[in-house]
This record gives sequence, structure tokens and C-alpha cells, in this order.
Amino acid sequence: SAHSAFPWGQLQEPSLYTVKAVFILDNDGHRLLAKYYDDTFPSIKEQKAFEKNVFNKTNRTDSEIAFFGGMTIVYKSSIDLFLYVVGSSQENELMLMSVLTCLFDSLNHVLRRNIEKRSLVENMDGAFLVVDEIVDGG
Repeated sequence: SAHSAFPWGQLQEPSLYTVKAVFILDNDGHRLLAKYYDDTFPSIKEQKAFEKNVFNKTNRTDSEIAFFGGMTIVYKSSIDLFLYVVGSSQENELMLMSVLTCLFDSLNHVLRRNIEKRSLVENMDGAFLVVDEIVDGG
């Protein structure tokens, strides 16, 4: 296989899948925007179950990092939104945090300093564009 030609399996190379997923939920834990970059959760049903689980674990905490099912999840809330960036358990939290910060700052710009559900829903195209720009294929 092409893989064996590159013996850096063990090294912490920034893999294509640094980011497994980015999603934004409302304060009831319902999905507003989600992009998955690998097939950890192949179906929408599995993705939504995962999001609900993550939301239930994180929505009442003040921390910004959760470890869940072999994954590292960084998150931030804003008014009535929760923003999540998911990486593998080997992933550097600072790296994921910088993706999250960039996501937040960019949305802040696109949504004119109004990171809340209504303005996100009204600017969904812009929000998806932001996510695509930041996370280029994971």
C-alpha cells in the first residue's frame, strides 16, 4: 500500500484529520450546523446521537475541554449557542483550541458581533463558508 512508503505512522504529523468534526448546537442541544471530516460517525443519526451526548456532558460546565469516547473536544458557548471542535484523543488541545478561537472570531466577524442563534440561522451560508475556510478537509 502507499501507506508503507511513509514510515511516519508513529510521529505526530498533523494529519489530514486533525479535526474530526465542527458543530454548533443551540442551547437545547439541537444541531444548527455540523461538518464531519472522517467516518467515525457515518450516519446523520449517529452524528446527532454523538452531538446530544457531548452537549449533555458539556452544557453545564465551565471548562473548555472534554474527553469523550477517545476524542478531545473543545468548546465555547455564546449567548444561546455552543460551538464544538472535535479531534482525536492524540490531538493537541492547543491546536484544537486555536481552530475554535479562529471559528469564533470569524463567526463574530460574519455575524457582526452577534453570535447567537437567530443571526447564525440568517447567515448560514456565511457560517458554512467560515467553517470550510478554517477546516480545509479536516
